[in-house]
Amino acid sequence: MTKKNQTTGFIFRCNVYVLKTYLDLETAVLDKTQLDPLTYRDAMSRLAGHVHIVTAAHNGVRRGVTITAACSVSDDPATLLVCLNGANPRNDIFGDSGSFALNLLGADQMDLAHVFSGKNNVDPAERFSHGTWGELKTGAPILGEAVAAFDCRLIDIKTVATHIVLFGQVVAVTLGQQQPALVYLDRDYRTL
Repeated sequence: MTKKNQTTGFIFRCNVYVLKTYLDLETAVLDKTQLDPLTYRDAMSRLAGHVHIVTAAHNGVRRGVTITAACSVSDDPATLLVCLNGANPRNDIFGDSGSFALNLLGADQMDLAHVFSGKNNVDPAERFSHGTWGELKTGAPILGEAVAAFDCRLIDIKTVATHIVLFGQVVAVTLGQQQPALVYLDRDYRTL
């Protein structure tokens, strides 16, 4: 399936892969080349990840999501990536807007991480009433209390399995107060 975003011109390709497993009834041999998703998730829960809020704004609507899947791609030009659940239609705003911001959270911002994760059932329209929000260059929401925030122009989107990967060229950075990081490990928040 192919979908073109009319605002940004990005073309989204959704590839659906169907794994065909053949069972030889005479020998009862089952091909088990697929890794069990539960085992994979259990292993990944042991990988510590810095907690962030990724944000976007488009046509008067703002969206923010707590994530841990983000990293630097390059420092010249400054580029980073974030991964988001592709099944959530509210995440379309990240492609539609043409920009996004990555806001790094500190150890004292666990409550804010809960707000933007949906864990405490705060209505998505009310999430930005928590914290102090502004903008830098692109119009994407920047958390005033962030340890650091990266304002990004969207340069590419890839669909990989269940997620979308956003690549952003960093056009502005703000540094907040240096403090211990908020990380997610073993399915719980920790500080480092």
